[in-house]
Amino acid sequence: MSETMKAAVLTRFGGPDAFEIQSLPVPSFGPRQVRVRVHATAINPLDYQIRRGDYVDYVSLPAVIGHDVSGVLEAVGADVTEFAPGDEVYYTPKIFGGAGSYAEVHVADVHLVGRKPRNLSHVEAASLTLVGGTVWEAFVIRAALRLGETILIHGGAGGVGTIAIQVAKAIGARVITTARAREHDFVRSLGADDAIDYTSTDYVDAVHTLTGGRGVDVVFDTIGGDTLTRSPLVLAPLGRVVSIVDIAAPQNLIEAWGRNASYHFVFTRQNRGKLDELTKLVERGLVRPVIGAVLPLERIGEAHEVLETGSRGGLRGKVAVDVSAEAAIMIPPLAAAA
Repeated sequence: MSETMKAAVLTRFGGPDAFEIQSLPVPSFGPRQVRVRVHATAINPLDYQIRRGDYVDYVSLPAVIGHDVSGVLEAVGADVTEFAPGDEVYYTPKIFGGAGSYAEVHVADVHLVGRKPRNLSHVEAASLTLVGGTVWEAFVIRAALRLGETILIHGGAGGVGTIAIQVAKAIGARVITTARAREHDFVRSLGADDAIDYTSTDYVDAVHTLTGGRGVDVVFDTIGGDTLTRSPLVLAPLGRVVSIVDIAAPQNLIEAWGRNASYHFVFTRQNRGKLDELTKLVERGLVRPVIGAVLPLERIGEAHEVLETGSRGGLRGKVAVDVSAEAAIMIPPLAAAA
């Protein structure tokens, strides 16, 4: 194996041009770690938030960032018995705990690593790890979403929302989601029972109409803004709100008190258990990643741009990076033109 690897290195905090493709030493690994040849990674909002400087206290430059890996094991530590070289795996690297996935090789603690679903490509699998782990924690561990309950998922056509709809349907929930009118057929194809055009309709009024005034059992917030303040207005008694968005502005949640509501804030914790549960759903055909764009590692800055501009309208699903590719495979026209 070569002693060096190609990596996209964040050299400064700033715009999408803050990355440089560099040759770095291949990292060493310990007895309970594995070394992975990265086939694909993906872009998350957390990635561009780190890039632009939102987490300067947690990231030392220069840095290799990135939070999704799908690849093949090249070597395993002396105390690793769960996997062997040649195994296909997927996982999220430890967040703020070392090098990320924007590189040809990555080293991870073995407890983070899961077996890649057999029916997914590496690009698809890499698009699932952080998003899927976040949704699993939000729905199963925090909100305890149950069969027959109703959930409102904000942003159903996005990278998180597309997986959230599918997981909620696999649990057996009724799914209401917000999306632009042009995305309604798409989100229904993922399993949404009802879709609300948030650009022309007040979602609070729409939820009351759709639920006969009862409200929903769970709200899943992927948007932020005033979503936390207004979420209690659509909750049934003893409802739960789960948010994955960090919000600095104070929130008046007096309406939540009157409904005996509970709030959960998720900065996801990764482990193999979540991935194994997701793999079961994927291999049963209940969940499949939605890929909105695929670019090579050399164009990582452009991949960031596609996610940042596309997430404001037009991009469906995830932006993935094929680490072994040399040219863009797919860029959505709307996001590319934005």
